[in-house]
Amino acid sequence: MSGEKIRWATGAITLANPTSANAVARRSAEVTIGGFPERYLPVPTRDCPVCPVTFLLFGGELPRVGLYDRYLATRIRLSDAEVPERVAVVLTEQDLLEQGAYDTLQSVFAWAFEYGAERLILYVSVLDAGAVPTLRRQLEAIDAGREIAVRGPDDDQQADAPIQISIGLGGKHEFATAVQRLAQEVEAGDLDPESIDETEIERRLVFPADPDLVIKTGAERLSDFMIWQSVYSELYFTDVNWRDVRKRDYLRAIRDYQKRQRRFGR
Repeated sequence: MSGEKIRWATGAITLANPTSANAVARRSAEVTIGGFPERYLPVPTRDCPVCPVTFLLFGGELPRVGLYDRYLATRIRLSDAEVPERVAVVLTEQDLLEQGAYDTLQSVFAWAFEYGAERLILYVSVLDAGAVPTLRRQLEAIDAGREIAVRGPDDDQQADAPIQISIGLGGKHEFATAVQRLAQEVEAGDLDPESIDETEIERRLVFPADPDLVIKTGAERLSDFMIWQSVYSELYFTDVNWRDVRKRDYLRAIRDYQKRQRRFGR
């Protein structure tokens, strides 16, 4: 493979590191270099973390990994598209058992607020109810620099904090509890049935915020996650395991969100 070339719209670049040739994906990229649209630029892969601009600047050499993160960050900040103000992350209890899982979580909290989020919602699905108290203590102990509100299966107090964490509180249970509260208020004469609308329901949810973006690692399913609130959310799935999530993975999710046209069910 020595001297293999990858053909671009403006010519050809000889790879300085031939072993990386197979790691360079050839697909369309939304960038223009030197005034020419580049349709076959190398797109970063896990084995070759290179963006088109830095690939050119370095003459085919693989730059330091941090440059790709800065490239993504620059694209996000220069884009006219909005960033998500409310970001939700879906995990399982198994994700949090991995070594370094809480360090990753603390980093994701920081990245979210660094890139425009006003609220971050973490949903942890739990199979073993006995794990909830331990998870709660560990999550409440995270030094995130912002207030954290943690709610479990038996909590009904509404969460109102920059960081909101649900441990085993399923969306069906949350919605059913809200409906029960409405029924009780109607029976007590405190609420007119004719006045019940979406707003009244949302006022009684534990997590009332509608996520703009939902990020899920691993399998492409959301289980029982915020079934009312996430109906119009943009979903982003990544096959990166939670313990391996890096800043570039989060930035890719934000960049993907910016490229979408939200329709809100229309």
